[in-house]
Amino acid sequence: MSNKLKVGEIEVGGRVWIAPMTGVSDLPFRRAASRLGAPYVATEMVASDEFARGRPDVVRRAAVGEGLPLMVVQLVGRDPATMAQGARLAARAGAEIIDINFGCPAREVTGVACGSALMREPDLAESIVDAVAQAVDVPVTVKMRLGWDAASLNAPELAARCVGVGARAVTVHGRTRSQFYKGAADWAAVAGVKAAVDVPVIVNGDIVDGETARQALALSGADGVMVGRGVYGRPWIAAEIEAALAGQPFEGPDAPTRLAIVLAHFEDALNFYGARLGLRIFRKHLAAYIDNAPWPMQAEARRAARSRLCRLEDPSEVKSELAALWRGPEARLAA
Repeated sequence: MSNKLKVGEIEVGGRVWIAPMTGVSDLPFRRAASRLGAPYVATEMVASDEFARGRPDVVRRAAVGEGLPLMVVQLVGRDPATMAQGARLAARAGAEIIDINFGCPAREVTGVACGSALMREPDLAESIVDAVAQAVDVPVTVKMRLGWDAASLNAPELAARCVGVGARAVTVHGRTRSQFYKGAADWAAVAGVKAAVDVPVIVNGDIVDGETARQALALSGADGVMVGRGVYGRPWIAAEIEAALAGQPFEGPDAPTRLAIVLAHFEDALNFYGARLGLRIFRKHLAAYIDNAPWPMQAEARRAARSRLCRLEDPSEVKSELAALWRGPEARLAA
């Protein structure tokens, strides 16, 4: 099985994609993951109406930047014309794929009838995909859930309608909106979407390593997997899972290499946002890196280290404390 996928005319160089995640998949994170082998990392969810008005924080979420193997911008909204305009702006800025969000379960998104709420309005969802596909020359894709709730599992029908008006790939999170992130993702239920469309289908939800990826692909029949929360603190996970799917060995980064990854990511965040905002935004990543640090450490000590570093206000102090934290466990192990 080839590890490459075709989305329209775009070739994605792997079957393991990284999900769009608000507060996580900003440009510094996408650059870090791309350097470490991720072939596809989408932007944070971008509100199309605010993007079209040029709100600085929203424009920043769609930042293109250099050094990415593929530029994917995810848009959210419910007005077809505004979504089309947002797509045109994104394509003009360099987006090579436009992804449409029909899957976000967050109350602030569904409360304005966007994200997964649009699964309850399939006519409007289809109109949005149609408008966006007609507005741009780049491939348009959609990300959805199984349905709004267990009584309305309409992902196969909606996927078929979206593909009928131009969608070139479909990602499905194996939960309903009503589940949020509770319970286990139902990978087998994604098989219905795979049977309903003739474009690549990507299965998402609870995929954290090679074994869960293999199971998700086997049960869903999907063409690839999308990793969400499993990438926290592990931006190399796409390459690790890809190797596992190919039956190849993968040597994860050792402790010094991981420290270098953290510091390079941090420096990029500081340069991108400025020191004060960059430090604040990076704290979510910093906590995840500490949680996944590659040495034995009691949970209480790990929590204390995370709490201490995430309260620091001076970037240089964060760097020196990180280096000391990384040296500490190694020194104990060598003793």
